[in-house]
Amino acid sequence: MPATRHNGAQAKPWRPRLRAAAAVLASVLSLAACSRARIADAENNMTMRPSVTYLHLLRHTPFFTSLSTDQLQWVIDHSREWEVDAGAVLSRRGPQGPTDTDYWILLDGGWRVEHDGKSFPSGHADPGKWFNTRQTQDKPGALVATEHGYVMRIPEGEMQVMLDRGFAFDAHLEQGRAYYQKIFRQ
Repeated sequence: MPATRHNGAQAKPWRPRLRAAAAVLASVLSLAACSRARIADAENNMTMRPSVTYLHLLRHTPFFTSLSTDQLQWVIDHSREWEVDAGAVLSRRGPQGPTDTDYWILLDGGWRVEHDGKSFPSGHADPGKWFNTRQTQDKPGALVATEHGYVMRIPEGEMQVMLDRGFAFDAHLEQGRAYYQKIFRQ
């Protein structure tokens, strides 16, 4: 016997499936739009796009090679990866202070620190493979992508938690600090 509604009218068995299919389609289209979301740098019109961090790729990134699988997953859960275009300004410290104090890690590609009219390039295996505006010693500077690549942004508080938990970043951080002291001491 066919299903009936409360008022005695016969229910159409295909309607719930149609509604469910429409809901799934709307979700897929919404996700597709989000994946294409672009964040424009207002000053130079360059873009950064959200990207997915894959554990198996992160494991081979020099800054993270000493971490366990659980630690890598913790990093992924507490950071954000971005795909960047050449010329995108990732971080800046102006005369009034830093625009952010998060940690930036170069995953792939290249970037440069600009300071005092000079440019200091780095790749993902160089001492300058991470950046935080606190390293600028209160001097103006900018972190700019030099080619298409991928970067990770770790909020300063999350980085502190990782360090407190014993994540093996000390050697990388020390190399970077020494590198940035040379740049910003000038």
